[in-house]
Formats: sequence, C-alpha cells, structure tokens
Amino acid sequence: MAGLELLSDQGYRVDGRRAGELRKIQARMGVFAQADGSAYIEQGNTKALAVVYGPHEIRGSRARALPDRALVNCQYSSATFSTGERKRRPHGDRKSCEMGLQLRQTFEAAILTQLHPRSQIDIYVQVLQADGGTYAACVNAATLAVLDAGVPMRDFVCACSAGFVDGTALADLSHVEEAAGGPQLALALLPASGQIALLEMDARLHEDHLEQVLEAAARAARDVHALLDRVVRQHVREASVLLGD
Repeated sequence: MAGLELLSDQGYRVDGRRAGELRKIQARMGVFAQADGSAYIEQGNTKALAVVYGPHEIRGSRARALPDRALVNCQYSSATFSTGERKRRPHGDRKSCEMGLQLRQTFEAAILTQLHPRSQIDIYVQVLQADGGTYAACVNAATLAVLDAGVPMRDFVCACSAGFVDGTALADLSHVEEAAGGPQLALALLPASGQIALLEMDARLHEDHLEQVLEAAARAARDVHALLDRVVRQHVREASVLLGD
C-alpha cells in the first residue's frame, strides 16, 4: 500500500467519500421463506446474508439448556469466492470461529433472552463478498434477520468500523483502507441507549485519539440505524399489503 493516499488534502478518501461518510447501504428482509427470519445487506461492495431459526427447543444434549434464558448460537462463514483468494474452508477455521463468538457476544447483549428460557436461537451469517467492514455488515444483516424472525430485542444493534489516518477519524472502512494497516476499530451499538454491545481494536492507537475514533464509529452506527429502521418499516408496509390490512 506504499504511496497510496488514503485521505487527500481536500478531505476525500480513495473512493470519494468524506471522512465520516458511509458507503451505500442496501438491504432487504424476508429473503428466505424457509427460515424464521432472514435478511440480505450490501455495504459498499461487502455483501452478507443472515438467517435466523428459533426460539426452538435445544438441539442435542438437554444439558446445554439454560434455565433462565435462551441459548444464542451464532455461526459465521464466508463464501469461497468472497475474496480474491479462494478459501479451502469457508467455515470452521480460526477466523470464522472468532467471528461467530463476536456475533454471539453482540446479540446476547441485544436479544431479550430471558423471555425464552430453556430454548435456543440460531443465527447463521454468510459473507458473499468481502470488501471491508465484514463484522459490521454481519451484525447489521443479523439484526434485520432477528427482527424478521420476531425475536424480541432491547433495541436494534448497529455496527460500523472506523480508522485513523493523518490525524482524521474515518468511518466505515473499505478493504483498501483496512489493508493499509492503520488503527482499526469495530463497534456494535444499541443506539437508543448508547450501550456498547461489542468494541474491538485491531492495532495500537494513542489514547488521545481514541475518543475521536470511537465517536466517528458511534456516529456512523447511528446513521446505519436510521437506514435499517427505514428498511424495517418498508418491510412491514409490504407485509401489511400482502396480508390485505
């Protein structure tokens, strides 16, 4: 990445966005009739699909059942064609397991699991194309799928990445910006309360700049919330028309 200017003197990024500007987001719900809930999202060129099953009885050993809340099971995979390098194992590798754990932690903070004790909620997310902000796209797709399944949540959970280049915080990083190797932060936010469901940083960042980068990610996550809210409202209107209401 040597010689690539990530932020111009005029404040424009490689893809023409301003520092705090999101990539174009398109999403739809109810893409699979067989699942309890499903959603598809595009954030720039990153594309993710999420399906949800449950709440349902615990599968496998009943000893896994939690007496006071539902068990949240999250599995992540990426299509073999999702990046320029072909993957031999689209799921089950270390990165996939780590992403699945992060998604589970995120949604345990958002789903009202206490309403469904001794049950299980399965969230499956697959990345079809990876071009930066993979975790954020997975969270946002899964949020729509969980809502489509009618699983009660405290709030939307909306995610976005942020980085720091030349003294400026950048929101919603593309693959080119991530590959540059600077400080990167991933944030999952419950926008109504401001509660952080998950926060991860991939590189060192001086504490003097942390608040600036965190605020950029939080502001972008709230912008994502506004977009996802419109998607949900449009889906409800379309469902109402189909039902004849």
